[in-house]
Amino acid sequence: MNGMVAQLQRLRAGLNAGLDFARALINTRAKTFLFLAIALAAVASAFSAHYNRYYLGLAIDVAVNIILAVSLNLINGHTGQFSLGHAGFMAVGAYTAAAITLHIGPMLPAALGPVLFAGALFAGGLFAAVAGLAVGVPTLRLRGDYLAIVTLGFGEIIRVILQNMDFVGAASGLDGIPEKTTLFWAFGLAAVTVYVIGCLVSSTYGRGFIAVHDDEVAASASGINPTRYKVTAFVVGAFFAGIAGGLFAHHKLFLSPTNFDFMKSIDIVVMVILGGMGRTGGVVLAAILLTLLPEFLRPFAEYRMIIYSLLIIGLMIARPQGLFTLGRAKAA
Repeated sequence: MNGMVAQLQRLRAGLNAGLDFARALINTRAKTFLFLAIALAAVASAFSAHYNRYYLGLAIDVAVNIILAVSLNLINGHTGQFSLGHAGFMAVGAYTAAAITLHIGPMLPAALGPVLFAGALFAGGLFAAVAGLAVGVPTLRLRGDYLAIVTLGFGEIIRVILQNMDFVGAASGLDGIPEKTTLFWAFGLAAVTVYVIGCLVSSTYGRGFIAVHDDEVAASASGINPTRYKVTAFVVGAFFAGIAGGLFAHHKLFLSPTNFDFMKSIDIVVMVILGGMGRTGGVVLAAILLTLLPEFLRPFAEYRMIIYSLLIIGLMIARPQGLFTLGRAKAA
């Protein structure tokens, strides 16, 4: 009897948390931001044929990096974990979405292309979320450096598996991917990512992420299950990383396992740290800055990466709390 009562209480708590998250999703100001961002993305995309191809591609890169950085910020920033495997989740989403459009696309009418692309992105996110669950359940009792090492190993395992799968081109890479990523898809989904994760963290349920970040022991003593929140953060973060991977695949039109190596994960982590851990607005600005900065340094071709690295080191020393303070998470 006591076990049944406890289960009913947990079910009621889960339903209340779900209702609270739903109320956060229909927050008027948040909805206004989402609809305005999607409308602007649609208008900008309608005139994309007149844009310089180089700048258009750079803008899409910015949107993809915003999705990656904001999704990793849920794990590293709001929940206080340290993941180095985000490129692995991105790779799962990229190859899944590309395989679907490559193998199923030719069998469908051209009019269904946008529907297929949306389904491929969702499938990529779903497979990445499953990968996040697979790495989360057995490892998230670990903390700090140990968790970082495990997630790093997971990302490398994914890359090596893809490098040996003939179905997706193995080490030679996967080419022939149709070009489907537009400004509308890229910035529309970036806005959705910011909206969903912002509403999740701002909800009553989402305060659990910040409680786990602040003090796992105190959170556990308060009745919060830290492992459940860590797994949820990994699954949600991995889902959006998979969507970013799908956008990346249909923008670059070629995938190689080397696109998703350890350094890609480091790039995303730097965006989160530079923007300020747990600060969504700052992370968005850092993603924009770190995507554009290497391009501005192209005139110094021989020294570009050296200058870039020195600038990052200098910013980390001068602003260890993050360069930006927008969207700072409040204490639980």
